[in-house]
Amino acid sequence: MFTGIITDIGTVRSVEQRGDLRLAIGCAYDMAGVDLGASIACSGVCLTVVDKGEDWFAVDVSAETLSRTAAGRWAVGARLNLERALRLGDELGGHIVTGHVDAVGEVLGICPEGASSRVGVRIPRRLGAALAPKGSVTLDGVSLTVNEVRDEGEDTHFAVNIIPHTAQQTTLGQLKPAAQLNVEIDVLARYLDRMLSARQHSTA
Repeated sequence: MFTGIITDIGTVRSVEQRGDLRLAIGCAYDMAGVDLGASIACSGVCLTVVDKGEDWFAVDVSAETLSRTAAGRWAVGARLNLERALRLGDELGGHIVTGHVDAVGEVLGICPEGASSRVGVRIPRRLGAALAPKGSVTLDGVSLTVNEVRDEGEDTHFAVNIIPHTAQQTTLGQLKPAAQLNVEIDVLARYLDRMLSARQHSTA
């Protein structure tokens, strides 16, 4: 489990095809305190540490993960939002995040709003019911608050605000229109949707 509070920005140093894709990711973590087998969320994707060095760690990215996540995240030079797994006693500063991507979203537009930026995102409508104003959503691993939601044909459009601190401490400060994002809906909304779906089928 994670919280959506980013603690470092890593950079993909190397990519090697080994059946799965082996990535070496440079970071500022004290790797002496990171065990092999530990989980690190990389731009919203929960991955397992399979090797490490003084200032880097390696993960394997499966074909399934490649097919379900935003393009460009797994290439040399890519910058990734990093978060280590939640430990007992840690502060839950964002919201509960699993590191399982529900959809790839597309940035519709970005406009200034005070010192912040308002970002519009498009996702498949099948996930639209899981979003609500003032609810939570995770974009590339970052916990954010949904400002508004509306359904548009086969899509759902929603907006979030990126405050200056978030822009500086994550990769979201470099977003551009048409960029792809890893989107995870609130886990509570996910379970509620499943429960309602199961109830409807049982009464049909």
